[in-house]
Amino acid sequence: MVTERTTAGAGTAAGTESGARVPWIRGFARWPSQGSPKAAGKALRARVGRAAHAELTLDGGRPEAAAAVEESNRGRIPELTPIRVGRMAATPFAFLRGSAGLMAYDLARTPMTGIGAQICGDAHAGNFGLYGDARGGLVIDLNDFDETVHGPWEWDLKRLAASLVLAGREAGADEDRCREAAHDAVGAYRRTMRLLARLPVLDAWNAIADEELVSQSDAYDLIGTLERVSEKARANTSGRFAAKSTEVLDDGTRRFVDAPPVLRRAPDAEAAAVAVSLEEYLGTLSEDRLPLLARYAVHDVAFRVVGTGSVGMRSYVVLLLDHRGEPLVLQVKEARPSALVPYLPQAGFDTPEAAHEGRRVVLGQKRMQVVSDNLLGWTSVDGRPFQVRQFRNRKGSVDPAALAADQIDDYARMTGALLARAHSHSADPRLVSGYCGKSEELDEAVASFAVAYADRTEADHAGLVAAIREGRVAAELGI
Repeated sequence: MVTERTTAGAGTAAGTESGARVPWIRGFARWPSQGSPKAAGKALRARVGRAAHAELTLDGGRPEAAAAVEESNRGRIPELTPIRVGRMAATPFAFLRGSAGLMAYDLARTPMTGIGAQICGDAHAGNFGLYGDARGGLVIDLNDFDETVHGPWEWDLKRLAASLVLAGREAGADEDRCREAAHDAVGAYRRTMRLLARLPVLDAWNAIADEELVSQSDAYDLIGTLERVSEKARANTSGRFAAKSTEVLDDGTRRFVDAPPVLRRAPDAEAAAVAVSLEEYLGTLSEDRLPLLARYAVHDVAFRVVGTGSVGMRSYVVLLLDHRGEPLVLQVKEARPSALVPYLPQAGFDTPEAAHEGRRVVLGQKRMQVVSDNLLGWTSVDGRPFQVRQFRNRKGSVDPAALAADQIDDYARMTGALLARAHSHSADPRLVSGYCGKSEELDEAVASFAVAYADRTEADHAGLVAAIREGRVAAELGI
């Protein structure tokens, strides 16, 4: 298996190269470089042909859809799992969003090059979006990392491609356009990897997703949609959330207002446990962030239901106020083991136990993004691991299932380019690009896989809906 590792100490003992004035230092590359990553990637085609990525083999041990959903609910808050099931039952695309583990089971049985990367683990088309940087600008990138692990780069790409087919079908696009979206996402990924491989390393590393990406990925039809999403994102702040979700008390402070089933004030003991956990969280931040948070006081804690796949996980919002009463809201969200972990050994990847699942999520996010939330950290509440981040940090997203039919392929190209940039931080783009090549062979193969997997997901969704109708699985619909 060919893997890319970036940790210091990967080399042997320091030694002086012939003609070098200083010794080779652990954690740095040797000079001159030994071998060609591009050639090594190209050589992998002899072992795993690019056309092989069209394959989808479903074995007899594959879990039935309803059983897989029930298994993924294990450990979640029981009274909330019917909401999760109801959200997954809404559409096949929604089912895919909540079934990262089931797809990982299937992907572990597909061809893989063995090239490793820090992968999102849940890179469906709805997990890209806008968010604010520290200076008030907006960046577009992957924005959900609950499942992130070191694993096969192909898994993220195939999940993205399949999700685009499902989103396109839901949006009313014809089958040719849905397949084209998957094809274009892979093509954008491949071309972006080739571009990054040619750039100076620092330029490639710091390539930021902004309006230039839209032109690079030929996504001009998407500009109007992105402008509208950006406008909404700029208003999506802690202050706006607090104005809608809190009430002012007689002493001028604020507290959350119950809005069941999505938001409820935490009981005193539960709120105290979350608040106390923030002391551990502070220890995970860069020291230059501490004076900033020291100017806020913790005022209230509420439990808030989030997402589709995340429903049933313990997730809190913490209200902080500064000396003027201006709010900052933090999200303290449970971090469970990645749903991909059970399937990594079959793919040839190690699965070291995470020292802290919140730490895994935070470090994985930082490894994939160029610009991350500067208040990202982790903590533990009553022995459970949590991640901590800003809530409503000018976040905005495009609903791929609501795009016009002529925009889905533009969105596909943009997300494919973003995914390549994210992978390039941990996998050498020269190696990946060498494998992907210049032809459209990989694009065609993954597009075929995506259509076949979208069909499979529609059948899985129908199986879940039938189980709900027959009373075998509890669901609350429309919440």
